[in-house]
Amino acid sequence: MFAIFIIIFIAIAAVAIYNSFIRKRYHIKEAWSGIDIQLKRRYDLIPNLIRTVQGYAKHEKKLFEEVTEARTRAIEGQNLQQQADAENTLSGSLRNLFAVAENYPELKANQNFLDLQKNLAEIENDIQLARRYYNGTVREFNILVDSFPSSLIARFFNFTAEEFFEIDLAIARETPEVKF
Repeated sequence: MFAIFIIIFIAIAAVAIYNSFIRKRYHIKEAWSGIDIQLKRRYDLIPNLIRTVQGYAKHEKKLFEEVTEARTRAIEGQNLQQQADAENTLSGSLRNLFAVAENYPELKANQNFLDLQKNLAEIENDIQLARRYYNGTVREFNILVDSFPSSLIARFFNFTAEEFFEIDLAIARETPEVKF
């Protein structure tokens, strides 16, 4: 009788752990969807931003092509690593675009440009929040994959750790220079 209780308990625990994996996997998919929506908003905004800057900085053709190419690569990212690499390139290109805009005072004063810049800043903030949520769900899933006894269920059903979505912004890692 006691052996039957133990077997039933182990079966119920295994089913509960398996269902936890499924639930967390769907949380990861939901979180990725949130990132994807914000990235698409940014991709849609970039052509308007380029057109606005182009009107003022006609001789910056190479920069516009670089931003457009980076946007295309980001849209076409096939996996998480390609997507992160493409986002790094795109962020760098956008930073260069805003640096060029600094050379055109009339562009910096243009209301359309200011609105686009504000929208992009809001979208970047939303991407950061979505990325944090995604990485949090991945962390919880990975803890479940690596923890005992759920690691036994993970191996048996071939659940493997997921990758974090990290955008490596070199400028964010640099020590800021302070001048007095």
